[in-house]
Amino acid sequence: MRYPGNPPPVPLPFPLQLAVLACGLLAGAAHSADAVFDLGVVTVLGQRTANGTVGEEQVSTTVTRAGMQRFNRDNVGDALNLLSGVTLSTNSRNEKTIAVRGFDTRQVPLFIDGIPVYVPYDGYVDFNRFATADLAAIQVAKGYSAIAYGANTLGGAINLISRKPAAALEADASLGAGAVGARRAAANIGSNQGLWYAQAGLSFSEGDGFRLASSFQPTRSEDGGVRDNGRYRDSKVSLKAGLTPGGGDEYALSYYRQDGEKGQPPSTVPESARYWKWPYWDKESLYLVTSTGLGQLERLKLRLYHDRYANEVDSYTDGRYATLKTSGPGSVGSGRSIYRDHTNGAIVELQSLRLAAHSLQAVAHYKADHHVETDATATTNARFDDTLLSLGAEDLVQLDPALQLALGASRDRLRPDTVYSLGNAYSLPSAKDSNNAQAGLYYDWSGAARLYATLARKSRLPTLKDRYSQRLGTFIENPALAPERAWNYEIGYQGAPAAATRYDAALYLSDVHDKIQAVANVSGNRSQMRNIGQVRMTGLELGVTRRLASQFDVGANYSYTHAENVSAPATRVTDLPAHKLAAHAAWHADERWELVAYGLANSGRWASNTVRLGGYATLDAKAVYHPSARVALEAGASNVGDRNYQLADGFPAAGRAWFFNLNCQYQD
Repeated sequence: MRYPGNPPPVPLPFPLQLAVLACGLLAGAAHSADAVFDLGVVTVLGQRTANGTVGEEQVSTTVTRAGMQRFNRDNVGDALNLLSGVTLSTNSRNEKTIAVRGFDTRQVPLFIDGIPVYVPYDGYVDFNRFATADLAAIQVAKGYSAIAYGANTLGGAINLISRKPAAALEADASLGAGAVGARRAAANIGSNQGLWYAQAGLSFSEGDGFRLASSFQPTRSEDGGVRDNGRYRDSKVSLKAGLTPGGGDEYALSYYRQDGEKGQPPSTVPESARYWKWPYWDKESLYLVTSTGLGQLERLKLRLYHDRYANEVDSYTDGRYATLKTSGPGSVGSGRSIYRDHTNGAIVELQSLRLAAHSLQAVAHYKADHHVETDATATTNARFDDTLLSLGAEDLVQLDPALQLALGASRDRLRPDTVYSLGNAYSLPSAKDSNNAQAGLYYDWSGAARLYATLARKSRLPTLKDRYSQRLGTFIENPALAPERAWNYEIGYQGAPAAATRYDAALYLSDVHDKIQAVANVSGNRSQMRNIGQVRMTGLELGVTRRLASQFDVGANYSYTHAENVSAPATRVTDLPAHKLAAHAAWHADERWELVAYGLANSGRWASNTVRLGGYATLDAKAVYHPSARVALEAGASNVGDRNYQLADGFPAAGRAWFFNLNCQYQD
């Protein structure tokens, strides 16, 4: 981790030569299968259909490793955008953000193998910083989510599932190059020896930004061509070692280290432009995940975790990035804002099959968050400590062979432990509590079709930023903020009525109460966060995949979302297109050649009460050549039509961008 005063770190070497060598060595071996780390899977239902697989309990809720590779989704944000009901956007820090059925990242938090990994201070993550090279799958729960996830799953949960080796020796390596100096490399190796297994992964990416579409009109803060201040560099190391002594018992220790640095392209609206750089955005994690049988009918699962987060943002006076900005709008005090956060936590699950037709589970969560802000002078400007406790229970009842009832309830408590802000005298606020309850009914109409209905009352406790941030002097803090609450309703269908065809459909409604929103001018021109919002989201999701003969794969998903600001009808719900359509087609010309196309269309969205961004449609395409069954060469382009569009006002997306990839796999 990089903290103020430490010497600059030596970056991980870009492993181009190693990856090329690895691909050469792997070329003569058999194709590897994707293996899922079972202990990292979190499900609503008590049993899954097969070991090492991830089932879907709702429409379009899983991104597989095969899907990430096929559509070149190298970061988690782009991978999630493959799913219906998920909207990709950009925030004011030009970070990649997502919304699930209108719920943002704070309301649909991020997990790795069931462990919460959102930043303690504000609950956000930059999905660009999370690579997919070492992932087996991504689970997304929408509205209704397992009690085992714990607190703050107001609108669902996102779970990154790591890989676990299935063979005595397996490995893969990839190399990539693209426009504007984009370079990436990744390698994974693992071994499963029955009694024990080990997995290691390395990924690296860097680039000078991206090229804007040729139709982009320059402004005073962006002259077109290559996007200003868009350089990035990310590396990630993942290590896992596990023991499987038998009887279903398993003990796994995982270590992750992410090191990132990035520029922040300024808004193309000159009046809103910030000239910021992030010299580091780092995360380091240690996780212990275990599963132990307690006789034949009970099982104890344990997750212990420690996460460290370190990042710095430097603000400058203009686009030359030469002079730190120390005062005025958009400044960060001394020109440098440094965060040092860490989290310690534990999750304990006790599962029991002692009662006939019942799968019972009791869950306890403990999460201690620590946040410190300093500046260029090493002065501590703020320190906050919170403890989050959650107790829950869930029961899956087999009413008959075709009908299952899932019931769950939990209670969360957020206890402030330390509240300190330089120049502001705080008394320690009282603890905040929230209750959650849910029910789901699942009917297996046939061996190939399922109908389901779910109801969930969920909550989100306010973040440290919600309660204490003064937003560079423009806000008054509000430590008394209460939790947000939501009622989520859904009915759906999943089925494969014909061979090689699958259909999914879902209707949903979410009512959000006590939504935390800014109220302007509560003291002069200063605003404050308050529980004043009531928002209703209704929507439809449809999905279909089909194999046509032996040469074609096709699929599509559609999302319709209607968001209504019930408490303030004149205030628009932002960053949410009403319509999203995604479709793909793959042509396997023969055993060596494959052509893949992926199209995405979004309708327009409101960026503010007065600014509406236009809709857009993009097409990605690539050709894949397999000189052998173990090696793939790819060439293609994203945004083939060079469409000029924006996901947030002032932050245009990349224009046409070419890429080349080399992928190799091995399994013994």
